Amino acid sequence: MTQKTINYTGPFITMVILMSLVGFLTVLNQQFQVPLQSAFLSEAGSLQNTLTTFITFTFFSAYLLMGAPSAKMVDSKGYKYTLVAALLILIVGLGLFELSALEFETTNMSVSMAGATVPVAYFIFLVGSFVVGTAMTFLQVVVNPYLVACNVPGTSGVQRQSIAGAGNSTMTTIAPFFVTYAIFGGADAKDVNIGDIYVPFAVLMAVIAFIAFAITKVNLPDIEGTSSSKDDKLDKSVWSFPQLRMGVIAIFFYVGVEVAVGANINLYAKSLGGTFADQAATMAALYWGGMLIGRVFGSFVSKVPGNIQLAITSIGAIVLVAVSMVTANPWILVGAGLFHSIMWPAIFSLAIEGLGRYTSKASGALMLGVVGGAVLPLLQGVMADYLGGDWTLTWIIVIVSEVYLLYYALVGSKPKVRDNN
Repeated sequence: MTQKTINYTGPFITMVILMSLVGFLTVLNQQFQVPLQSAFLSEAGSLQNTLTTFITFTFFSAYLLMGAPSAKMVDSKGYKYTLVAALLILIVGLGLFELSALEFETTNMSVSMAGATVPVAYFIFLVGSFVVGTAMTFLQVVVNPYLVACNVPGTSGVQRQSIAGAGNSTMTTIAPFFVTYAIFGGADAKDVNIGDIYVPFAVLMAVIAFIAFAITKVNLPDIEGTSSSKDDKLDKSVWSFPQLRMGVIAIFFYVGVEVAVGANINLYAKSLGGTFADQAATMAALYWGGMLIGRVFGSFVSKVPGNIQLAITSIGAIVLVAVSMVTANPWILVGAGLFHSIMWPAIFSLAIEGLGRYTSKASGALMLGVVGGAVLPLLQGVMADYLGGDWTLTWIIVIVSEVYLLYYALVGSKPKVRDNN
């Protein structure tokens, strides 16, 4: 059978499933912040919010620390091997989550640090969070290029990426409800039973194991032009392009604000109490739902220049976050999801404008900015603790980040240096 006769529908569906899994587990990890704050960190004192947001920090730090190893595995072992390895790593990470709950319910050992008493189970969960983040890193190294390579008749690469993005956003919308209702049965945060994770996570691990087995049977297409040994001799560093350097910073702030709102809106709502606290999970789900709506309809604005898209969405997000701060109303933050939804492709396209032969290396460099998802939510938690548990003023971190994105749209993204060869 020649390559032209290969049916790429199966590989494409596989990539959509995996991209959806990435979205689900990314938000699932974030949504454990509130229940774990109550279960593990009730005696953490002035470090409670800092340690809570460290859960998200450890997850996203994997993108920075494990990006190079994941790329090396692709080069040495291939894409299918890397996918299967990623899923096995994921099973280990989920197993650590279960071990965390088991330790808490049995021995419940704890350590004292800076006046806080923290159970060992919390640190086991952190390790699990990093391992799951590592699996997500390995998956994304494979999934994104395969979405382009799976040449399904009647679709373009952009359409296939949009379909996978819609699947990803659908699962990010479901994840908050899954944590709140499917795992913890709708219990109030202070009443959660950490042992409730055993059965749902065991089922999830079994599903992932089945997907890993199925992938070994899928005929995935080869991807041309990915061998590092075939790279052209480039006469300067990829960092010599100002639009890329500032674009990496823009990705840092974009991922940071996307995750800060998605992960911390429920902590904000909980700190305000009353009906806000009761509906925190709904706020998070609707925020990610706004991301889904924006991505589904993003193709309709594809002809609008990227800098205009980014400028308009940055201004919209700034206004919503500022109003939420002034009114102390977390519901207003929900609308930021709609504006955040189309920022990534706008920044990405602006950052690689005019880079020519350097484009592939630039794409890899831009992934370094994803670590913003680790840093900004943690800084927000540290600030909340400094302010005595008040989250309202912490959203200034998000506003400052959005202002940089506006600056990048209007000034920083202009391609001052181009590859003219």
